[in-house]
Amino acid sequence: MNDLQIRCAGPSDIDTVLQFWREAAEGTSISDDRDGVARLVARDPEALLLAERDGVLAGTVIAGFDGWRCHLYRLAVHPGHRRQGIGGALLAAAEERFRALGGRRGDAMVLDRNETAQHAWRAADYAPEPQWSRWVKHLDG
Repeated sequence: MNDLQIRCAGPSDIDTVLQFWREAAEGTSISDDRDGVARLVARDPEALLLAERDGVLAGTVIAGFDGWRCHLYRLAVHPGHRRQGIGGALLAAAEERFRALGGRRGDAMVLDRNETAQHAWRAADYAPEPQWSRWVKHLDG
């Protein structure tokens, strides 16, 4: 897998990432727009990790750290690149980032209906915590 390159996204990657998520990610989020991703990249330039093979985007993960907790979002691998270790490589890079920042636990947001993703997270030694429930309020209206 030495032809895989993992790097941080920059402002010039935003449109490519958004298109990639439409093709590779399960569902969309209210913040999956140019302004939302631009804010992420501006606020934390090392949070959005991209995996590229031969210069083509093959996977993404957002590794957000707020100084207290580590949060993982948008782990997505292009269907044509799945089952080749890309998701694992992205998670390893995210976890390395968290450790360097002093993070001690990674939390992943995974859709209940996305069984493929649940399998991938379990394979990476993440497990659901049934005692916790996620509560959400959309702040834009």
